[in-house]
Amino acid sequence: MIGGMPRLTVESVGTFDVPDNKRLVLALEEDCGIDQLHACGGRARCTTCRVEFVSGEPSQYTKAEVAALGAKNAIGVRLSISRLAGSGRPDPGPKPQPFIEPPPEY
Repeated sequence: MIGGMPRLTVESVGTFDVPDNKRLVLALEEDCGIDQLHACGGRARCTTCRVEFVSGEPSQYTKAEVAALGAKNAIGVRLSISRLAGSGRPDPGPKPQPFIEPPPEY
């Protein structure tokens, strides 16, 4: 963290300062310029936004994230990134809200 802002490093893309407590899905899209998929609008339903942490993985999971990943049998990933490029989808999906949906339960 430099100057109080968290730093987000995206492999093969770069390192970016992002506002504290900003949703990862929005930081990747807005601050890092990633063509981020989020087909369900960031509501922890579809898992198109998967990410693998190399380091610094948050220790908490919301119940919605656990349920969505479990339903897809997605192991070793968290929710927040898949690229639009190469996905075959026409657009990334509805813009996620700045707050977690559904409201987080841990």
